[in-house]
Amino acid sequence: SRCSSLVSSYFFFIPTASTNPKAALKSKIVAEFRPQSLIDELLLYKRSEDQIELKEKQLSTMRVDVCSTETLKCLKGKDSV
Repeated sequence: SRCSSLVSSYFFFIPTASTNPKAALKSKIVAEFRPQSLIDELLLYKRSEDQIELKEKQLSTMRVDVCSTETLKCLKGKDSV
């Protein structure tokens, strides 16, 4: 009938996740999102940034003999050995 053809031509295509790869990818990302994992990563990053800031403050207040290799080894710390 004329009505059904009008309706079908008006609603000719509604993209779904199965027909639209981009929508499917977004759906997968949302479904697999784990906020706790993100929170843990952000906390590790923040802790690292805080440690760097602390070391920078400590270094800025120190008077260092840059000619002393022993002093430079101490400044590097255990992480870079």
